[in-house]
Amino acid sequence: MAFQKGNQLYKLRSKDGKDKVFEKPEDLFNACNEYFEWCEENPLQEEVVFHSQGNITKTTVAKRRPFTLNGLCIFIDISLDGFYLYEKRDDYVGVTKKVREIIYNQKFEGAASGFFNANIIARDLGLADKSDITSQGEKVQIYLPDNGRK
Repeated sequence: MAFQKGNQLYKLRSKDGKDKVFEKPEDLFNACNEYFEWCEENPLQEEVVFHSQGNITKTTVAKRRPFTLNGLCIFIDISLDGFYLYEKRDDYVGVTKKVREIIYNQKFEGAASGFFNANIIARDLGLADKSDITSQGEKVQIYLPDNGRK
């Protein structure tokens, strides 16, 4: 059934948009803490095979699970875009900033202590050891052939 011209049913809506998943910043922070606790209580399992005195042994070794923003969003059942929207709300800024700092710190300390792959974590955190090995700091000009194009 099509809407008739002049229909004003939209005025019956009591509100616009979707409800927030987390009504208060504390609710969001508590959910994030549940994710952090879950990560600590559920380490990744690596199967290790080793040879000792003629015997081959298989075992599993628990490895720390790095905190990630994507993993957090999946755990608390919001999209990454949803988290970004919370970051833009003045009343949630403190919580979202603290959550990002916790994630950053756990990854940094895990990589620095050898729990996590330092190269992967450094790239993820935007850390880089850059060195200029070609131009000794001088400005470089690159000439590309025009291949007959005008």
